[in-house]
Amino acid sequence: MKKPTTKKVVGNLFWMVLLMVFLFTPAGFHAKVFFARVFSFSPSELAMDEQRQLSDDTWKLANVKGEIVDFNTFEGQVVLVSFWATWCPPCIAEIPSFEKLYKDYSDKVAFVFVANDEPLKVARFVTKNEISLPIYFEGSRPPAQLVSKSIPATYVIDKTGKIVVAKTGVADWNGESTRALLDRLLEN
Repeated sequence: MKKPTTKKVVGNLFWMVLLMVFLFTPAGFHAKVFFARVFSFSPSELAMDEQRQLSDDTWKLANVKGEIVDFNTFEGQVVLVSFWATWCPPCIAEIPSFEKLYKDYSDKVAFVFVANDEPLKVARFVTKNEISLPIYFEGSRPPAQLVSKSIPATYVIDKTGKIVVAKTGVADWNGESTRALLDRLLEN
């Protein structure tokens, strides 16, 4: 059996250390966010036969001030619901595109960003990163159609309560196709 060369052992150690840094350190977290942004694309609208009607809008949310908000207050509006967390690199990667979209559509579309994290941690994150998105926390279980096993999970709901986009994983939410979809939904 041939003994590995020192050069090969050093090379393997280098790659193992690099992998450990990428997986288990803050530098790795930022690298994951960067790569998620680079490789994100605009989400697609669901085919008509895949679109589901929200069957229950009695969902309770709490805003950052702790005030209870009934999800049904958004009834009759185009709504964008996103489930996210501060510890989730793909979630963080999406925030700049959401911020740009929110800047242009906040007066026309209801944005509901549901944090799956501790309120104090979210508050620090929002302040540190100067996030203007409306942040909520679950006050009760969301409607079954909005339950996902992974985050980020984002849904676009039309004025009639039909889910027209259901996207898990990172996406570029500020693309032309998303804006065109929102404009079309707002016209109807």
